[in-house]
Amino acid sequence: MKAARYLCWLAWAQKGRVALGATLGTLWMVGLTLPPYLLSRAIDDDLAPGWVLALLGAGLVNAWLAMLRHRTMTKIRMDANFRTVRALVEQINKLGADLPKRASTGDVVTIGIGDVTTIAASLTVTGPGVGAVISYGVVAALLLQVSVVLAVVVLLGVPLLAILLGPLLERLMKVQNGYRENQGRLTTRLVDLIEGLRVLNAFGGKGTYAERYRADSASLREQGYRVASLTSWIGALGAGLPALFLAAVTWLGARLAAEGAITVGELVGVYGYLAVLVVPVSFFIEGSFQISHGLVAARQVTRFLVLRAEERPRPAGPEVAPGSLVGLVSARPEESVALLEGLGGFDGTSLIADHDAALFAGTLREILQGRGEADDEAIHRAVHVAAAQDVVAGLRHGLDSMIEPGGRNLSGGQRQRVRLARALLAEPEVLLAVEPTFALDAHTESLLAGRLRTARAGRTTVVATTSPLLLAQADQVLFIEDGRVAASGTHRELMESTPAYRSVLA
Repeated sequence: MKAARYLCWLAWAQKGRVALGATLGTLWMVGLTLPPYLLSRAIDDDLAPGWVLALLGAGLVNAWLAMLRHRTMTKIRMDANFRTVRALVEQINKLGADLPKRASTGDVVTIGIGDVTTIAASLTVTGPGVGAVISYGVVAALLLQVSVVLAVVVLLGVPLLAILLGPLLERLMKVQNGYRENQGRLTTRLVDLIEGLRVLNAFGGKGTYAERYRADSASLREQGYRVASLTSWIGALGAGLPALFLAAVTWLGARLAAEGAITVGELVGVYGYLAVLVVPVSFFIEGSFQISHGLVAARQVTRFLVLRAEERPRPAGPEVAPGSLVGLVSARPEESVALLEGLGGFDGTSLIADHDAALFAGTLREILQGRGEADDEAIHRAVHVAAAQDVVAGLRHGLDSMIEPGGRNLSGGQRQRVRLARALLAEPEVLLAVEPTFALDAHTESLLAGRLRTARAGRTTVVATTSPLLLAQADQVLFIEDGRVAASGTHRELMESTPAYRSVLA
C-alpha cells in the first residue's frame, strides 16, 4: 500500500464531506474577491449607498461560509484520524502475539502519537486547496478585465513561486523520512530503558544505557534542527514571496493608473484582488507542506499495516477428556504452550489465559469484567477462586481502586491472580491457562489449586504448569517430550513411573 494511495483512500472514504468542504472552500475564497470588486465600483460611483450595502452583505455571507468551511474541515480531519486509528487497532489485533516480533514498541508509539494526527491534518488541503485553485483562476479572470498585462503577470507569477519552493519541499521530505525513522528507534530505546530500569540498576548498567540514549538523543536533536531549518525557510518564503509578489504587481498597477490605463477605482480593485490572492498562494504553500508531512507519516502507517503475522503450522492438540482438569508438563515450556494453542477443537468458547497477559489501566472492577458485565457476587466468586481476596482488601477502594497501566501498582503475584480471576469471570467452556501460579507462594498456590478444581468442575480446564500442587489436583497429566505426549496418567502415577517427569518437577 503506497502512502499517496492511503491518503486518497482516506479522502474517498468521506467523499461527500470532502466535496462539501471543497465547495465551501471555493465559495469562501471566491467570495473574498467580491469586496475588492464592490469597493472599486463604489469608488468609481462616488460611494453610492447600494454598493456599500452590497459590500456589507458580502462580508457577512463570507463570514458564514468561513464558519461552515472550518466546521466541515474539522470533521474531515477527525474522520481521517479515527479511520487511521481503527485500521491500526485492527492490524494490532491481527498481529496478536507476533506484534513485538514485527514492529518495535517505539514505532507503534510514534505512529499512534504523531503520525495519526499528521495524516489527518494533511487532508485539510481537500477543502481550501480546491478553493485556492479556483479562486486563483477567478482573480486572473477579473484582472484580465482590468489589464491583460496584470493578468499575465499573475498567471505566470504564482506557478513560479511553486517552482521556487519545489526543491525545498523535496529536500524536506527526505530529511523528514530520516528523522522519523530515528525518532521511532529512539522511542524504542526509551521504552526499553523504562521497562528495564530495575534490572539495569541491579546490574549497574543504567549509566551506560543512559549515556547511549543521551548520545542518540543528541544526534536526533541535530537532525531535528535540520528539519526545523528547512521548515523555517519554507515558512518564511511562504509568507515573504507572496508579499513581494503583491508589492511588484501593485507597483505595476500603480504605473498603469498613473499612465491613465486604468482608473483609480480599478487600481483599488487590483490591490484588493492581489491581497486576496495572498490567501490561495499561502494555501498552496501550506498545503504542499502538509502533504509532504502527511506522505512521510502515511509511509510509516502503511508500512505497519502491510505487516503479516508469521505463518506457523498449528500443532495438533492432545486428546483431552471434556469436563476434566488436565495438566501439561514439559522440560521446554514453549512445547506445552504450543500444544495448548492447538487445543481449539472444542465446541463452545475457549480462552487462553497467559501469565503475562496485558493489564490495562482502569479500576480493578473494569479490569476483571473485561468486555462483559458481571455483578459483585460473580466478581467476588472469581476473586475467591483465584485466591485474590487480599489483593482487593489491600487496595484503598477495593474493586473501585485504580490500577496503573500494566498493573504497576501491584506485585507480580497480585498481577498473576488478577489475570486468573479475569479469565475465570469470563466462564469459558474451555479454559487454557499458562503457568497460572508461577509467581505465587506455596500457601496461596495450594489454596488456588483446590479452588480451581472445584470452581471448574464439569468444564474443561487445561493447565501448562510445573507446579506439583496444581498437578496433584489434575484428573490427568500429560508429559510432553519433543512436541508429543510421552507419558500420561495422574501426577502420582507419573512421579512413580517416569524419571524424566520427576526431574522436570525437581
